Amino acid sequence: MEGDDGNFSQDSADNVSQRGSVASSATLSRAQDVLVYLFGESAVHLTIEGLGSVNAQELGRSVREALHIAESAQDTFSFWLCSPLLELQLKTRHQPYKLCRQWNDLLYRFTDASEEDISQDEPFLQYRRNVFYAKSKELQMEDEAVLRLLYEEARNNILTGRYPCDPEHRAALGALSLALDEGPGLNDQQLTTTIKEKKLSSFVPAHVAMGGGGLFSTLRGKSSRQAVLEQNLLEEYRKIAASAGSPPEPKRLLQQYLHTCHTLPYYGCAFFPGEIDKPAQGLLQRGKLKAVSVGICLEGVYVMDVKEKHVLLGLRFSELSWDHSYPEEEGDSHILWLEFDGEEDGTPVNKLLKIYSKQAELMSGFIEFCVELKSASEGAAAAADVDGAVPQPSTGHEGGNRNGRGGRRGMLHRQNSVVCSRVHTLSTINYVDNGKEIKRYKPKRAASFFSRQPSTAAAYSAVQVTESLEQG
Repeated sequence: MEGDDGNFSQDSADNVSQRGSVASSATLSRAQDVLVYLFGESAVHLTIEGLGSVNAQELGRSVREALHIAESAQDTFSFWLCSPLLELQLKTRHQPYKLCRQWNDLLYRFTDASEEDISQDEPFLQYRRNVFYAKSKELQMEDEAVLRLLYEEARNNILTGRYPCDPEHRAALGALSLALDEGPGLNDQQLTTTIKEKKLSSFVPAHVAMGGGGLFSTLRGKSSRQAVLEQNLLEEYRKIAASAGSPPEPKRLLQQYLHTCHTLPYYGCAFFPGEIDKPAQGLLQRGKLKAVSVGICLEGVYVMDVKEKHVLLGLRFSELSWDHSYPEEEGDSHILWLEFDGEEDGTPVNKLLKIYSKQAELMSGFIEFCVELKSASEGAAAAADVDGAVPQPSTGHEGGNRNGRGGRRGMLHRQNSVVCSRVHTLSTINYVDNGKEIKRYKPKRAASFFSRQPSTAAAYSAVQVTESLEQG
């Protein structure tokens, strides 16, 4: 699982055999060495007394002291237990050492990994962005050390394709990375040399730098494709160097990088692996599945194609109902169900998307928690507004349909954008009435297939393809 909200028990941790992930000594009362990893290939080396009973909140103080980060930034980051098979965000009360002793059980429960892979898997402790930290607060951040940590994480997610982005964003972000790594004062020759020495994959996503297609396509287009990418980087770098007539400070570059990432609606999401049905294309195509990554944050749910690196479906919480189901028989799958409004042959219908994943229950709980957290935040903001506080500007994801005359700018109507929903490519089920018959009509929201909804029926809004785009 990628990005759990902590809905797992550690009460039985002492009954599970130790795996020695954070500490290998059986004597935990004395000082133990701990490595806390950061993005950017660095780590914090700590010596902790009584590691077996230390919780994430206590460990966080030590990490912030080592990194010279103010206590005011404590909500910005969280501890995560990560491995190639599973990622868990810890709550402040969780004890990392005890959770490491539970790791085998967690892998059996939340992954489809084989016994051999589970036996060889071992988590590491990572300090990274808190999924529940609001983007609006991040934009107000002035601490360069905090900005640098956020930047390194965002950069990793861009380069690995976890955050799909369009060509213009890729070039802008790559140029900002160049300026941060090498300074904004290099000439064209120095830039070209630097790019070739460090390789394009240091500045643009690896799948973009390497290209797609077969061997012939790769050999034929590699040099020309890389030349175009390098030229785009050079042009964007020149803009940065010429900005305001003087080279920008590193803090401003970090803020600009993060601000650009904020235009991606799934920035800051927790990610969960899953699969969806492929549309049937004849008898031989039936039963095939497509790997997806499900991103969930305070603003909505995003289903992304793992291979193609683009959004398949983006929903704000006001646009969906959801639930999860357990396997009825051995061999069946855990399923997260997403219900949303759509059309079928021009007729409005409710659509159901099935996402197969061992983490369906976790995703459902995560959505519910985000909905509750967002509702509480909006309620507090409304109360503050009544008391005379200055209202905050719209982020474009508050829910409900708004026209261009409201406080929100129009969405970018670029159908080829990676952040654009591709509902027509999904294999969905029209609304099922009474669990028996497929009805091609749009029922009232009160007749939703699911009981879990973020708001009342009147507040439900239909999802539109272009409405899933972040503001341009």
